[in-house]
Amino acid sequence: MDSVACVVIGAGVVGLAVARALASAGREVVILEAETAIGMHTSSRNSEVIHAGIYYPRGSLKASACVRGRERLYRYCAEHGVPHRRCGKLIVATDRRQVPELRAIEARAHANGVTDVKWLERDAALVLEPELRCVAALHSPSTGIIDSHALMLAYLGDAGRAGAMLALGSPVLRARALRAGFELEVGGREPTRILARQLVNCAGLTAPGVARRIEGFPGDLVPRELYAKGNYYSLTGHAPFSRLVYPVPEPGGLGVHLTLDLAGQARFGPDVEWVERIEYSVDPARAQAFYGAIRRYWPGLAEGALAPAYCGIRPKISGPGEPAADFVIAGPLQHSLGGLVHLFGIESPGLTASLALADDVAALLRT
Repeated sequence: MDSVACVVIGAGVVGLAVARALASAGREVVILEAETAIGMHTSSRNSEVIHAGIYYPRGSLKASACVRGRERLYRYCAEHGVPHRRCGKLIVATDRRQVPELRAIEARAHANGVTDVKWLERDAALVLEPELRCVAALHSPSTGIIDSHALMLAYLGDAGRAGAMLALGSPVLRARALRAGFELEVGGREPTRILARQLVNCAGLTAPGVARRIEGFPGDLVPRELYAKGNYYSLTGHAPFSRLVYPVPEPGGLGVHLTLDLAGQARFGPDVEWVERIEYSVDPARAQAFYGAIRRYWPGLAEGALAPAYCGIRPKISGPGEPAADFVIAGPLQHSLGGLVHLFGIESPGLTASLALADDVAALLRT
């Protein structure tokens, strides 16, 4: 049986960032990815937004990791040639009833240290985006967009240069906690067993399932594995906006917002659709609900202008009607198994927070 210092399960954006941090610190690292390519799930099926850190409760890991990670990510992209743009974002109240919630979002942003968020009354917002309909808005100049696949390739390149190895098509079927570490049974075309002295579960959507397959890990510490699908629809014509536009958030997500890709193409989404399994079809009929939501802040959207684009699934650990769960990093202090770290519920803003989360994991494994 082969042995290795550290195994990272999952080659999404956070798993690759963790592998990069560990390998750069001199650890021997193997990344096990069940799929045949990196980042095939949440990491590549999202809005590709660099978040400022506005929405999350003060003191939460989501808030601190997003704020810590944001400027680091901008610097990393600049230094590594990862395509990105700091385009800014408007969060809009479309009627006076939403103004108190918008004020609460402003206060939350300031409490999180995002002090560049600026309140705009209607006329000031329309100076920035003339096609917008709103009664007030928050302007976040620190929000941006990014090529998520290029970011993952950059993380993988750094990890590889530091000696990390990637094994694709290598699902972890089960594991067992031993005194010397963790014995992993790995499937795929060439099944094998690996002894890892340290183990990091960055399996994203299936992280709770991976945790349940580790013999010796307390089952009562594993959160639920829930899936909130988000569908996106692209605009078939020219986008009249140069910034991202977000409505006041809705339960389960940030509402049907307008994002731009680096070529300037507009897309709308995601909605919130709780599903039982992982599958990525987009129902064209769901676009009908988008028209009403979008026209609240962009009345000029033409009928028939939306086309199905893609969808993603959020790795939820809290269900419908429940308060949104924080990120969970469960290390030895939580479960008493030395050398084991789980990351649960790493949805948005996980991409923005990826470098900060990687540092947090590396720090846990140093202690």
